[in-house]
Amino acid sequence: MAITRRHLLQGGAAAAMAPALGLPPGAPAISSAYAQSAAGEPAFRHALSLFGEVKYPAGFKRFDYVNPEAPKGGIVRQIQIGTFDNFNLVVAGVKGSLAAGVQLIYESLMTQSLDEVSTEYGELAEAVSHPEDFAWVIYRLRREAKWHDGNPVTPDDVIFSLNAFKQHHPQYSAYYRHVVKAEKVGDRDIKFSFDAPGNRELPLIVGQLTILPKHWWEGTDSEGRKRDIAATTLEKPLGSGAYRIKEFVPGRTFTLERVKDHWGRDSSTNVGRNNFDELRLEYFRDSTVALEAFKGDQVDWRTENSAKNWATAYDFPAVNDKRVLLEEFPNRSSGIMQAFALNIRRDQFKDPRVRRALNFAFDFEEMNKQIFFGQYKRISSYFDGTELASSGLPQGAELEILEAVRAEVPPEVFTKPYTNPVGGSPEAVRENLREALRLLKEAGYEVRERRLVDSKTGAPFALELLGADPSFERVMLFFKPSLERLGINVSVRTIDPTQYENRLRSWDFDVVVSSWPESLSPGNEQREFWGSPAADMAGSRNIIGIKNPAVDKLIERLIYAKGRDDLVAATRALDRVLLWNHYVVPQWNYPKVRTARWDRFGRPSELPKYGQSAFPSLWWFDADKAARNGRRS
Repeated sequence: MAITRRHLLQGGAAAAMAPALGLPPGAPAISSAYAQSAAGEPAFRHALSLFGEVKYPAGFKRFDYVNPEAPKGGIVRQIQIGTFDNFNLVVAGVKGSLAAGVQLIYESLMTQSLDEVSTEYGELAEAVSHPEDFAWVIYRLRREAKWHDGNPVTPDDVIFSLNAFKQHHPQYSAYYRHVVKAEKVGDRDIKFSFDAPGNRELPLIVGQLTILPKHWWEGTDSEGRKRDIAATTLEKPLGSGAYRIKEFVPGRTFTLERVKDHWGRDSSTNVGRNNFDELRLEYFRDSTVALEAFKGDQVDWRTENSAKNWATAYDFPAVNDKRVLLEEFPNRSSGIMQAFALNIRRDQFKDPRVRRALNFAFDFEEMNKQIFFGQYKRISSYFDGTELASSGLPQGAELEILEAVRAEVPPEVFTKPYTNPVGGSPEAVRENLREALRLLKEAGYEVRERRLVDSKTGAPFALELLGADPSFERVMLFFKPSLERLGINVSVRTIDPTQYENRLRSWDFDVVVSSWPESLSPGNEQREFWGSPAADMAGSRNIIGIKNPAVDKLIERLIYAKGRDDLVAATRALDRVLLWNHYVVPQWNYPKVRTARWDRFGRPSELPKYGQSAFPSLWWFDADKAARNGRRS
C-alpha cells in the first residue's frame, strides 16, 4: 500500500513530498472475513481492511477523531515549492508539472480511516463485494454521487478513468496492469477482473482509483476545442469532491474553494472534515524565501524539513508572543528511505562494491553534528521507522523466504546484520576512506596522480550530484570533499524543478537525493519502486534502475502474503536484500513532523493515531483566535 493521495495538504513527511505528484494511490488489502449472500455469492459490505475486522460498522455516523460541530469558513494559506503548469492528473509525472492539491477536486471509490491500519470505507462507492480468492471485485456507486455540474457519477466514468490512467500514465499502467477487464454489470455496479487470483491488494487498489468525468473529458472547452486526456491543461477540470478550483496564476498561486452544496457533505466519511472555505497554495521557487513569507504572515502553516531552520530560524517576535505556535507531531503512519540514489544504469555504479565505497565516504555523524544540530538518526532500512524494518540476522519465516533466493543474493544477507559505516572522528573517517579505496580497487579502480581512474582504460571516475532545491546544496557540498579525497571528480549542480523532472524522466543523472515513503502495509507499489519492469518506464519511482530477479521474487512474495506475520517477514526479507545490494547511500530520518502555524485554527481534542497533524483536513478556522492575531478570514 503506497502513501495515499487523500492526505495531500495534511502536513507531515508524506505531504512534504506530496507533492509527490503522480505517485500511485495507496491500496490496503482485504478483510479475511467473507460473508456470503443467500444466493451463495460474496455479500456486499461497506468497508475493507487488511487481514482483520473494521472498526466502524455499517451505517456509522462519523469517524471518532473528527469534531462534528467544527465550524465551516475561513481561508488557510500553505506553502508549495516549485511550479505548476498542468491540472491533468492522467499525465502527471509524464508531462508538465501538476498543481499540488488538484487531487482534492476528485474522489475515489474508497477513503482511508486515520485511526486504523489499512482500513477503508466507501466514498463514491456505497458497497463492495469480492470472492475469497480475490479474483475480481464489484463496486456499487452511491446513487447520490454527483459531479459539480449536477450529472451523476456513473460506471462509465469509472471504466473511462481506469483506461485513461492505464493508457497514458506509465506508473499507473504498471500499478493497474493486473486489472485485465472493467465492465458495467448493473446500473451502478462495476466489476474489475484480475489476471490471477490470490492478490489481496487488488480489490482496494482499484478502490483507490481517482474517478474522472468521462462526459467532460470527451467534450469541448469554452472555445469549442475537443479536450485531450493525453495532454496537459490549465482549464479548470470538473470534479466531484469537496473542493473545486476557484482561481490560479500558473506557477505562482492556486486556490481551491469548498463546494457548499457538495453531494457528500453529510456522509459518514465527510462529517467534521473539509472545514475551510478556501485552501490557498502559494508557490515559491526557494525554500528560504518561503520561510520569510511565513514570518511575514503571507502563509499560515509551514511543515519544516530543515533541522537548521528548526533550531535557529524561529526566534522572531510572533513566536515569542505566541502568535505563531511551534509543534511536533509523531509520525506513526509511515516509514521512509531517504538517500543519495545512484543511477545504476551508469557504468560507474554497476558494481555494488563501488556503491558501498560511496557509503564509506559519507560521514553522517559529522554532518549531523555540524549542520543538523544532532537532530537526526541514520537510516538503516528501506522501511525505517516501522516494524517492517529488518534487523540482526534473518530468522524464522524471514529466513525461510530468503532461502528461496539464496543463490541470487549477496551472501552477507545470511551472515551479517546490515550496518552503515560510522564516522564522526578523524580516526573513523580515515579508516572508512581506506575501506572505500579497498573496495574501489577490488572493483577495478586505482588512484593515479591523485585521481581515481579505471585500471584498464585510465578513464577518470566522475559523478554529478544533481538537485532542484538550493537549500540541499549544503548537504551535497558536505559530501563532496570526502568523495574527492578518494580521487573522484565531483560536481554539484542545482537546476530548476522543470529541468530536474525532465532529467529524472529520461534517467539523465548520476546521483540525486530521493525518498520512498512506505506505509504500514506495503504491497503492489513495491513493483513500481524496485521492480525490473519499472526500471525502463519513464517517470517511474525506480529511478535507481534496479533489475534484480531476487528483488522481483521477494516483491511478489510480499504482495501475496497470507497474513500480517507473513507480510512482515516478506517485507523484512526484501528490505535486507535491497540493503545488501547497496543501491543507495542512506541519509537520515526524524520520527516527528515539525510544524509552525499562525494561531488561527482549531482542531479535534484528540488527533487520529495515523493522521499525523491531519492538517487541514480535520482542522477549522477559529475566528476569535484569528481576530486576536490580525486576520478576520
